[in-house]
Amino acid sequence: MSIHYSSYDEIKSGLQIGEITAESLVKGYLQQINANTHLNVFNEVFEQEAVANAKNVDAKIKQGAAGKLAGMVIAIKDNICYKDHKVTASSKILENFTSIYSATIVERLLAEDAIIIGRCNCDEFAMGAANENSYFGPVKNYADETRVSGGSSGGSAVAVQANMCHAAIGTDTGGSVRQPAAFCGVVGFKPSYGRISRHGIISYASSFDQVGTLTNSVADAALLLEIMAGADEFDSTLSQHPVPQYSKEIVQPGKKKIAYLQEALSSPGVDDDVKNSMVDSIEKLRADGHTVKPISFEYLDFLVPTYYILAMAEASSNLARYDGVHYGYRSPNATDLVSTYKLSRSEGFGTEVKRRIMLGTFVLSAGYYDAYYAKAQKVRRLIRNKTNEILEDFDFILTPTAPEPAFSLGKVEQDPVVNYLHDIFTVQASLAGLPAISLPAGNNNKGLPLGLQLLSKAFSEQELLNFSEYFLNL
Repeated sequence: MSIHYSSYDEIKSGLQIGEITAESLVKGYLQQINANTHLNVFNEVFEQEAVANAKNVDAKIKQGAAGKLAGMVIAIKDNICYKDHKVTASSKILENFTSIYSATIVERLLAEDAIIIGRCNCDEFAMGAANENSYFGPVKNYADETRVSGGSSGGSAVAVQANMCHAAIGTDTGGSVRQPAAFCGVVGFKPSYGRISRHGIISYASSFDQVGTLTNSVADAALLLEIMAGADEFDSTLSQHPVPQYSKEIVQPGKKKIAYLQEALSSPGVDDDVKNSMVDSIEKLRADGHTVKPISFEYLDFLVPTYYILAMAEASSNLARYDGVHYGYRSPNATDLVSTYKLSRSEGFGTEVKRRIMLGTFVLSAGYYDAYYAKAQKVRRLIRNKTNEILEDFDFILTPTAPEPAFSLGKVEQDPVVNYLHDIFTVQASLAGLPAISLPAGNNNKGLPLGLQLLSKAFSEQELLNFSEYFLNL
């Protein structure tokens, strides 16, 4: 079994003194992957390629020509394109599709000698909060195999949790990196919208989608952000803000003002252990001299409906391209153009994806556009303005990442809205385009991980990372 490294710095020093090699690291992670195939974490493992790449990295280290991520073994979510490798977004409709180019982030990681070990299972087209919507079946939580991993980046979270790789890349639309990070006891980081290129990421909802990281440490999240962030000619939504050396500038923060959501402590929908971990953190922060005050967010009840109306509308538009004609799955029962469209889409997409496409098409339709989509855009602006207003007075907003720990696999809800409410605390940062991080907050008495979330101002990733490093060591 591979040795568990809490940060890349440990790996780096081991490589430099010759205590370990990139090849031995990869083989250790492969051993762990093979011992835990029942968790269903990977849709594909690049076994031979990863070993070959590790040998190249070892040679570069000896020559003193290795990149900033030499020997860091990374898994990528199966909605991130990697040239000449399959990418399916865990959907039947993209079964056996091979990407003809790499995502910008993949190119940047490889340029710094990261080793990509495989592509991780996820909810189909990143739609879900449990990783149970995958065509390839659910991902199981390493802490308790009867529990979900969280979604949609569940495979990426468990890959790090179960020591199958050192770090993993996911995507976060409404909490899809942060919520599985909380369920799996790892660090899940989503930067500001426009900080990392979305070129080569299979779209779900374009005004929300953002690449995020799943790591064991804040320092690794900072290093990966430093490598992946920055301008890209292939993504016009990217910010032109210069990219700081995030990893080198992690320093002890001064005294801060933190707002916490009082509804998180008063709502009956929030698990008692989650409330207790939040109260405990608030007390520690106060004892250490920080100002911590409760706030009430007046638009709390509108967060989830606003997010889902807009995300589903964008999904119905983005997923229109999967038509059985251009690429991907084509129904063998089709006889003409119309039946090709109808059968390929109805057979190729899963239940949840079809539900979201239909709802999205409905809210964009002529009679309902103003009542739903246009109104949701206005409410999004109110949510963003109110959140920014709070962050004028406070440095951070503290909330639980999720209202409860990982729930049981196969828990069937008659009402899909109940599932959507798992995103109640994560969608605020997504709607406002702000950076947010989920930090491990211990385990409950059943050994299930808990997570707390911090939000900060747009493009204040450095401050958020600095405080998160401090927060974890409180």
